[in-house]
Amino acid sequence: MRFDQLTDRNEAWVWNVFDLYFLFVYFCPALYLCRDFRYKRFAERLAQLEEAEGAFDYFTLSYRSFGIQRRSDNGLVLREWAPGAEAVFLTGDFNSWEKQSHPFTQKEYGKWELYLSPKVDKSPAIKHLTKLKVLNTSRHLMASYNICIIQCSLYQYKHLKPPRPSSLRIYEAHVGISSPEEKIASYRNFTRDVLPRIKDLGYNCVQLMAIMEHAYYASFGYQVTNFFAASSRFGTPDDLKHLVDTAHSMGITVLLDMVHSHASSNTEDGLNYFDGTDSCFFHGGSRGNHSLWGSRLFNYSSWEVVRFLLSNLRWWMEEYHFDGFRFDAVTSMLYHHHGIGTSFSGNYSEYFGIHVDEDALVYLMLANHILHKLYPQCITVAEDVSGMPGLCRSIEEGGLGFDYRLTMAVPDKWIQVLKEVRDEDWDLKNIVQTLTNRRRGEASITYAESHDQALVGDKSLAFWLMDKEMYTNMSALTAMTPVIDRGIQLHKLIRLLTHSLGGEGYLNFMGNEFGHPEWLDFPRKGNNESYHYARRQFNLVDIEHLRYRQLYAFDRDMNLTEDKYGWLAAGQAAVTTLNQADKVIVFERSNLLFIFNFHPCNSYIDYRVAVEHAGKYPFTRALQKTSTL
Repeated sequence: MRFDQLTDRNEAWVWNVFDLYFLFVYFCPALYLCRDFRYKRFAERLAQLEEAEGAFDYFTLSYRSFGIQRRSDNGLVLREWAPGAEAVFLTGDFNSWEKQSHPFTQKEYGKWELYLSPKVDKSPAIKHLTKLKVLNTSRHLMASYNICIIQCSLYQYKHLKPPRPSSLRIYEAHVGISSPEEKIASYRNFTRDVLPRIKDLGYNCVQLMAIMEHAYYASFGYQVTNFFAASSRFGTPDDLKHLVDTAHSMGITVLLDMVHSHASSNTEDGLNYFDGTDSCFFHGGSRGNHSLWGSRLFNYSSWEVVRFLLSNLRWWMEEYHFDGFRFDAVTSMLYHHHGIGTSFSGNYSEYFGIHVDEDALVYLMLANHILHKLYPQCITVAEDVSGMPGLCRSIEEGGLGFDYRLTMAVPDKWIQVLKEVRDEDWDLKNIVQTLTNRRRGEASITYAESHDQALVGDKSLAFWLMDKEMYTNMSALTAMTPVIDRGIQLHKLIRLLTHSLGGEGYLNFMGNEFGHPEWLDFPRKGNNESYHYARRQFNLVDIEHLRYRQLYAFDRDMNLTEDKYGWLAAGQAAVTTLNQADKVIVFERSNLLFIFNFHPCNSYIDYRVAVEHAGKYPFTRALQKTSTL
């Protein structure tokens, strides 16, 4: 784009970008320049919001004035933002789907409004569970958006939110697959059957996936069609509120998997072409389309898009009492290239330049600022594969303000080792480097595997280790085979090493704690719409003679031991021994001495290791019951 094609609103800051990046990047400390520049843009944007709207608190509560709102007299006010529309209508069951009988009135700044007075009997003009459609006409086409009106929830929360954990142990979960049965499980099923397991396992946080409404079940919830709706396929809004409330009663923090990186390209039930144009909520043209995901990309420079997204965060916090968010696909947001075809080496030139989407970056700073100001105990986690510096530093320091980042290289490393390297050839130095290669001063959540490794096309750690023998040799009533013996022990060692050395928080995907067999595959045409692999077989843990119970018990004891000693909240471990020949790793953390022997054949007696303080170091009993480390 030529400079003379830029709008007046954007021109000044674009020239600042060029001044900073091209004139100074090779002659000044670029990190500090960009830090100050980013903070300045954030502060200017925040000041603009507060000046125009009164306060960011009011601005982020816009969900109370947009959409369908019921007044005290049961009158209904409908307000939408559709700047490209020439006319807006409401149709549905209530008017026999007459398309033009209920027109909206056009207001300023692309807003449209409709008021429906209550009926003669003082009841709302539109009753509970009525199906509606907003019709927007423009010069280009007629767009529509499906709605189902639901009465205001009367659910009364009974329990306060638990204190923010100092050591975050996350159980990543998907409600729909949380049953051994071949069906879509419900919020109530999860509350009754899964939350007690999470508590028993020693996890103090559950991260819920696929809660934001999505039409395509197999998208894993990452193709959102309605940002202000909890997925109805799992139950009612009150059912989800009861789930969160029950988790809080158990002392379990609840995070929502938040998808603000992109949106479904659906037009009937999504935001795409909402006002009849391709640039309402999204960038117009090719910039507004993700080339790999087939989804739409938000325009974070738009005032109303920022209102929509920030209000969305407030809505989930206020309406459903979530304790924070795991922001999905942050890498795609941060860069104009969205990480596609890009290999990040850690060079600072990869993180500062015109390839960075500064509007998206400032939006994330605003989101973190508002969440932490209004909800001081709120937890935000960034899924970023690039290693953006300052992602988890405070906004005042020029950071983006996240509390944690995911260490996405760790599960990839474990899969690569198990897939390509013999046990005796494991490069422990490389493994330890991967586990400890994180930015100091920026907290990380580490994991040996997540939902990504469980999906069809890949294998979980347990499946890589034991493969088909999991179908025939997991019974304690038969002799232990070498494959199962090796698999169980390495499964324990890998998870404990990752847990204790890899970060300031830990994450496990549901079922992987006990070595869930098979992969995860949602019903689709390619598998004849089968639910056989879209489930978690918790029943395997309840069968006493199956060895899955051993892995479950180890995972529980590992978490309970961390809860006792708090190594996740301690500083980064000091690795004192890394013996490649002996396959031994030794490190100290939180006044504990960790000794790992990964040798496939050798055991050691009187093995000498360095320690900071002389004395006796008794074996940790919590792990002794289920492990032979």
